[in-house]
Amino acid sequence: MSTEAYEGELVKAEERELVGRAVAGDRDAIAEVVRLLQDPLYRLALRMVWRPAEAEDATQEILLRVLGNLGTWRAEAKLLTWAYRIGVNYLLNLKRQTPQEAAQLSLDAYREGLADGLADEEYRGPEATLLTQEVRLNCSQAMLQCLARDERVAFVLGDVFELNSTEAAWILDVTPAAYRKRLERAKKRLGNFLTSTCGLANPEAFCRCSRRVDKAVALGRVDPRRPNFARHPISPGGRTVVQAEQQMVRLHDAAAVLSAHPDYAAPQAKMDAIAGLLQSGRFPLLENQ
Repeated sequence: MSTEAYEGELVKAEERELVGRAVAGDRDAIAEVVRLLQDPLYRLALRMVWRPAEAEDATQEILLRVLGNLGTWRAEAKLLTWAYRIGVNYLLNLKRQTPQEAAQLSLDAYREGLADGLADEEYRGPEATLLTQEVRLNCSQAMLQCLARDERVAFVLGDVFELNSTEAAWILDVTPAAYRKRLERAKKRLGNFLTSTCGLANPEAFCRCSRRVDKAVALGRVDPRRPNFARHPISPGGRTVVQAEQQMVRLHDAAAVLSAHPDYAAPQAKMDAIAGLLQSGRFPLLENQ
């Protein structure tokens, strides 16, 4: 057995032991399951629904579904991969549309919007670095919303979370070949858009984050008092905004622009709410499994 395979089996054994205790009602084990899953699931939800407040609500619902179905986990995949499958199913079937979806925004329309109101000079006002970062992070989120949900989740799983086609296909319940085709379609659309539009992906393209700050503020897409992304809490030991940006510059390709977000942490208030719900006795967690 290879070292990688051995380590994979060791992780599964540890996860089986943890899940077994959680299913038996061990509250410390339940809390540990939540701790392990909450940040990755939040980052998945954030990429799919764009705004942090919507991602918080989605993450709470996904976590409750994960916990309520822990007794059905048979270690056919890693615990996080299995949780992603539950999360993706929930996110793909959300009835509520994101603002972009409701407006049926296309990448072509989004490109036109970016060109309209692009300032002649870089923004040099208060908090210039912070607001430029916020524009970039907000813009990459908006780009993803221009994709159909099935393309969006394929791109997020493959190029943002860097799962292999076998794992991603299992999460989506499709064949690896079908997944790769979906991913390639999403990458081609985003790559063409970024190459023609984004100065970070192509120095000859017209758009620059620092020249979009004034317009983004005027449209209400960026709030200088409360930046949604640039000051978002990150996971312990996770990448900061600056580190993510440096990684993107080093890679300097279309995929890097969209994947170089910080390692966001799920907002603690929502996680505390879940913990309170589990301890209240009102949620039939793992009963009759």
